[in-house]
Amino acid sequence: MLRSLVKELQQFTISGTDGEIGRVDHFLFDDRQWVVRYLVVDTGTWLPGRRVLISPRAISAVHTDRDIVELNLTRQKIQDSPHVDTEQPVSRVQEAAFDSYYGYGDYWGIVGGPGGPASWAHPAGGTLPPVPTPGSDESNGTAGDPHLRSTREVAGYALQATDDEIGHIKDFVADDDGWAIRYLVVGTGNWIGGKNVLISREWVCRIEWEASKVHVDVTREGVKNSPEYDPSQLLNREHEEQLHGHYAREGYWTPRTSG
Repeated sequence: MLRSLVKELQQFTISGTDGEIGRVDHFLFDDRQWVVRYLVVDTGTWLPGRRVLISPRAISAVHTDRDIVELNLTRQKIQDSPHVDTEQPVSRVQEAAFDSYYGYGDYWGIVGGPGGPASWAHPAGGTLPPVPTPGSDESNGTAGDPHLRSTREVAGYALQATDDEIGHIKDFVADDDGWAIRYLVVGTGNWIGGKNVLISREWVCRIEWEASKVHVDVTREGVKNSPEYDPSQLLNREHEEQLHGHYAREGYWTPRTSG
């Protein structure tokens, strides 16, 4: 099911097998694969002043009727997890310690494929980028992973169309079966009266971090005339098909043929 990360899931209670853990503060996603890697959970009064990382692999159910994300972890298991300063970039060393503690495989060393056992790491299928080699910038154990980004950081970035800037990023829509980010929710604000529209992550060309801009390969006029998105309603396939039809683009659900 497609869900809003900020407007919906960020408001949900996170619950372990034996009690409440806290609430999501933000999400960390891989900006190459557009996959949610971690939930950063504020533990509130349970572990005052501490935020913990939770992998989507720990989620056993999402209860929309009760606004609860249920984990397959105990409170003690989470309390004893390696400490990570979530206000700083998360390093590969910290991720490796986290994965080792929970018994997860390193996602950056997995090759994903449609329907394969590792497809959670790359829900769109295909092959993940190669594992960084020793000595490369990405293999630096102490440096933060340059591809691990916060939804809190990117929300607010300007949307740069092929011919002009229009709107800003407000939210992200992800599939809770694989945790791929499918769409960016864009508020066009002062341009066309506050209309919200969706932009597929597949239309993102690059993110200009220094300028806080997300570049997409669609025109400003295309965005302006895009079907309006209502964040209070669940996103259905009919709206997705209308959106992709507007841009004359295939949907992610369309089988890809090689060659």
